[in-house]
Amino acid sequence: MVHTDAGVTALFVRARPIGPVPAGAAARAGAVLAATLVVTGCAAGTTQAADGVGLAVPEPRTTAVAPQKAGPPSPVPSPVPSPVPSEVVGPVGDRAAGPAAGLDLTKHSASDPASPWVVVNKRTPLDPIDYEPELTVVRGYLVRPDAAPDLTALLDAADADGVHLTLRSAYRAYPKQAAVYDGWVARLGDEQADAVSARPGHSEHQTGIAVDVGSSTRPECDFEGCFVATVEGRWVAEHAVEHGFLVRYAPGNSTVTGYGPESWHLRWVGRELAAHLRDTGRTTLEEVFDVPGGGYAR
Repeated sequence: MVHTDAGVTALFVRARPIGPVPAGAAARAGAVLAATLVVTGCAAGTTQAADGVGLAVPEPRTTAVAPQKAGPPSPVPSPVPSPVPSEVVGPVGDRAAGPAAGLDLTKHSASDPASPWVVVNKRTPLDPIDYEPELTVVRGYLVRPDAAPDLTALLDAADADGVHLTLRSAYRAYPKQAAVYDGWVARLGDEQADAVSARPGHSEHQTGIAVDVGSSTRPECDFEGCFVATVEGRWVAEHAVEHGFLVRYAPGNSTVTGYGPESWHLRWVGRELAAHLRDTGRTTLEEVFDVPGGGYAR
């Protein structure tokens, strides 16, 4: 906003001197003045400066003299009124620009699996648990139609910046997620599998609005912690929000989301909500919608 300073200039007025008395009337004026000369005082007015300090403004002063035959008396100037400062009003834009209206967090459901704002985690499964969305294809991967335009825009923007993201995973149906989870259980056991994989019905991939991206410069970092340090990982961290995506599992929010950092896992929520999280400093959907998070309720 541009702020303007307003100053108020005080106007001082003084009376003009009365013209000289004609020489022919001097004798008569001497006698008359001794008896009739009346000298009036001066009355002072004030005007208000912009900072509230009163400034003295003398009014015109006149002196009474005996009537003259030698022409009319000199005119007495009328007092010049001091200017009254008008109220200083800021730009209309400044007055209208109060705190921005907050995002209506009831605009979409946080529990409907078809909603862009659905919250699904280890404590909150999809309902129905075997939910199947409508799907379309973006660069060979299945995603929900409402997420497709922003995903396409994100990939195109990265390409324009010389950063070539790859898609490594997108929609997974309930049976596919069950197979993935069972594979981790076989390798790591139940407890460790729960730390790195979602049980079927608890995965964001089943919604069709989550994707895993990869690196074209260091593909060995795909699905690994080093992805965050790749050119692609840094670009995603900076620009995903602009296209309606969150890096859903970030450092520092594991106790809420139930997962360790996954800098490659992007969750679409739409540009409004993504910007809201960025602007409010929140990093999880659980905080925004007051949904329980953390580990499984065994």
